[in-house]
Amino acid sequence: MIRVLMLAGGLFIAADSASAPVKIDEWTVPWEKSRPRDPYADAQKRVWFVGQTGNYIAYLDPATGKFKRYEIEDGTHPHNLIVDKAGAVWYAGNQNGMIGKLDPASGAIKRYPMPDPAAGDPHTLVFDRSGDIWFTVQQGNFVGKLETGSGKVRLVKVPTSNARPYGIAVDSKSRPWFNEFGTSKLGTVDPKTFALKEYDLPDPAARGRRIAITSDDRIWYGDYVRGVIGRLDPATGKIQEWDAPARRSALIYALTVDDQDRIWFVETGPQPNRLVGFDTKALKVMSETPIAKSGAKVVRHMSYDPGSRAIWFGTDANTIGRATLP
Repeated sequence: MIRVLMLAGGLFIAADSASAPVKIDEWTVPWEKSRPRDPYADAQKRVWFVGQTGNYIAYLDPATGKFKRYEIEDGTHPHNLIVDKAGAVWYAGNQNGMIGKLDPASGAIKRYPMPDPAAGDPHTLVFDRSGDIWFTVQQGNFVGKLETGSGKVRLVKVPTSNARPYGIAVDSKSRPWFNEFGTSKLGTVDPKTFALKEYDLPDPAARGRRIAITSDDRIWYGDYVRGVIGRLDPATGKIQEWDAPARRSALIYALTVDDQDRIWFVETGPQPNRLVGFDTKALKVMSETPIAKSGAKVVRHMSYDPGSRAIWFGTDANTIGRATLP
């Protein structure tokens, strides 16, 4: 493992090499204290999100600032959603053990229950190259796959006890990669054999929360506890790490990648939260922007929309945010 500490005289260097802050806009969600989160832009430029504590699915039209809400089953407490090419909205029922599919035109919902009652908390969903869905089940300690055509759900038990599979992303070969937030490991599943493989992170104290994959199929993670971002090269098993600007007080949570292979993550320790850009070619921080309007409180997940060249995020301050990238 190579540890890269961008330090001089004990101080982190960022200002000289950092670009200008990115432009951030926020819209206040009309339903108070509902924890709007995990927004995802569709082909119509609507931005869908879940209200985890408000128990709803909704979208924002950024052009008008208007919101529309869809009611869902009581007790769902949705954790995450994604939108397919046909416009259907898929969401994780974090407290009722199912994945839901919402038809925005009719409001109809189709349920896909978990085949094992121990998998009661589907967590984060992601599409693979075929349009099927891989997902994590944090407390149940599973990674799963939903075949969107047949509706079949298959679960893979994580062998490490209390691994708490969390963030998830899919590489160019449709292999899902995920954080194990309860331990110091990353994991992946072979999409053909469903064999699960784990990778130890360099420090037993590491706790990866979110994950992203660059176009070279290298795996990037944010360490919530140690304040570093790391890169795993699956071809060699080599791991490198770099300190976040706030270091151990960063509490890195949301993390994503753009179409230039730049990694973006949020330091949720500082208030207001800060959006940080990391240049994966120069291997250094290139941008730091406070989420100043709302402060954010906590940004839990983000998604990059290549059409608008923007990162969308929800905040615990009850806003939906957009970071327009340079």
